Amino acid sequence: MVTVVKQARFSFWRFKEIYQFPLPPGLGNKPIERILDFYQARPLKDVVVGKNSLRFKRGNVLFGLWLPNHPRARQNVSVQIEGGIVQCEFLSTLGLGHVRVRTSDLYPEVQRLEAFLGGPVAASLLRRRRLIHLGGPLFRVLYWWYRIASGMSYRVGRRLTRAGWMVIIALAASMMMGTDTENTVVYQALPILIFMLLTAVVFSFFFRARFSATRLLPRFGTVGRPLYYRVTLKNLTAKPQSDLSYLENLSDPRPSYNEWRAVAIADNRKIPPFRLSSRRYKRHKLANIKEALVPAMPPKGEVEVRVELEPLRRGILKFGGVTLARPDPFGLFRGFAKVPLAQSTLILPKRYPLPQIAMPGTMKYQEGGVAMASNIGRSEEFVSLREYRRGDPYRHIHWRSWAKTGKPIVKEFEDEFFVRHALVLDTFIDDPRSEAFEEAVSVAASFACTLITQESLLDLLFVGPQAYSFTAGRGLAHADQMLEILASVRVCQDEAFGKLEHLVLQHAAAVSGCICVLLAWNDERRRLIEKLAGLGVPTLVLLVVEPGMKPDLSREPFGDIHVLEAGKIEEGLAKL
Repeated sequence: MVTVVKQARFSFWRFKEIYQFPLPPGLGNKPIERILDFYQARPLKDVVVGKNSLRFKRGNVLFGLWLPNHPRARQNVSVQIEGGIVQCEFLSTLGLGHVRVRTSDLYPEVQRLEAFLGGPVAASLLRRRRLIHLGGPLFRVLYWWYRIASGMSYRVGRRLTRAGWMVIIALAASMMMGTDTENTVVYQALPILIFMLLTAVVFSFFFRARFSATRLLPRFGTVGRPLYYRVTLKNLTAKPQSDLSYLENLSDPRPSYNEWRAVAIADNRKIPPFRLSSRRYKRHKLANIKEALVPAMPPKGEVEVRVELEPLRRGILKFGGVTLARPDPFGLFRGFAKVPLAQSTLILPKRYPLPQIAMPGTMKYQEGGVAMASNIGRSEEFVSLREYRRGDPYRHIHWRSWAKTGKPIVKEFEDEFFVRHALVLDTFIDDPRSEAFEEAVSVAASFACTLITQESLLDLLFVGPQAYSFTAGRGLAHADQMLEILASVRVCQDEAFGKLEHLVLQHAAAVSGCICVLLAWNDERRRLIEKLAGLGVPTLVLLVVEPGMKPDLSREPFGDIHVLEAGKIEEGLAKL
């Protein structure tokens, strides 16, 4: 239980708080390293690690001026372990003034540290978690403001042409500079610009043409790679139509309130207060679609349009319809003719080229064999006859049965010895929009395609709403099916890492080797690798981290740990 040693009610410029709690048992000889792991969730400076002590600086200066007792404020932190007691001291020397009217924010942080080390979880922390889950009215207001602002930006951006934006800018400039009517004549442009803009808006409502559309959409796309497809448009009116532009109507990419709030909280953890960042204003775009020009359409005629789309996010990309736009006579504002056309395609994860990797492990005995396995292996055993499936070897055709039934029949074998690898994907991370997680999925997809083509079995293991295990290769499934699964993987925030550990250890006896794609390196993940090594399973560990993070793994006993930095994945994989 955390005890308050010093907690000032009032301070000016210099602020200091001290807390202590009993050191939980079972930490071994390195409790300081565990404490450092806890605090490294946020950036630290001037870290000094002793045998029983830890000192570092953290936080933002501007935040510390107003809230010196907040974990994000600029503070000098000192942690001492003496006589089985952990003492945490927080010192801030830049606060303008502080009056404590409620519990300090440093107190629950020390409680979380105690729980992280294996101590009891305070009841106040459980209450805080429930409050965070329910959300507050301020977040609701910000969310609805976000929806209104993003909706207006999307609609205005599609309606206005480049010339229309120039008129808007000129209108705003004339309003600001035309206040002094005695010394400038800029104000005289106001009525002209307003008349042009209003006239353009009115003309857009007279565009009432009718069309039909047929979209020839491919089944799959890949993140970051252009996707080309064709759309056939038909003019349903008796008049020719020209000067048209083709626009796609994708499904609304804006997240629900709970998803938006989770992203906002994750952003606040990573981005210091009072600091601008592109991450805060990153739109939830699904794809970049180039506007296509539509050829002139004769009455009741058809034309074909080629569309280029670049997917930005994996998963199902849903299309709601088609919009044909025509500008007004001034070329400022566009009128719309919408055609409902619901379709969807699956966007697969990005893949990276892999060097020639000699995967560890040898053929292992698989009890009972694997149904529909190919003939590569040892100790083939005839099982039965079945109908021919695409990809079956021709030498397995049973000609006598084909002559009797009139259908191609093949012999089915079981291979009891073959190579089998496990591909473990870590999905346990707090940030649902983590760049490292997306890169980890791409790395897993790259290995899935490579290992399946090497004529071996591959077990994909990960945890989502439940523990999942999918097997591909050797006739069981193809690379496309594995990529479809990876396209739908999401961050897991409701389960413990131990569930993934239990799943991996269940499969350890049957696999020849293991590839672990991890998102962090801590005691839980270290324990999993140690258990695999103890079972004699050769393991390749790939640690995917956020940009700019370089964890120190020099003291780890495992030599086969490769750090891949998000944004430089291809360079890191080339060094394997």
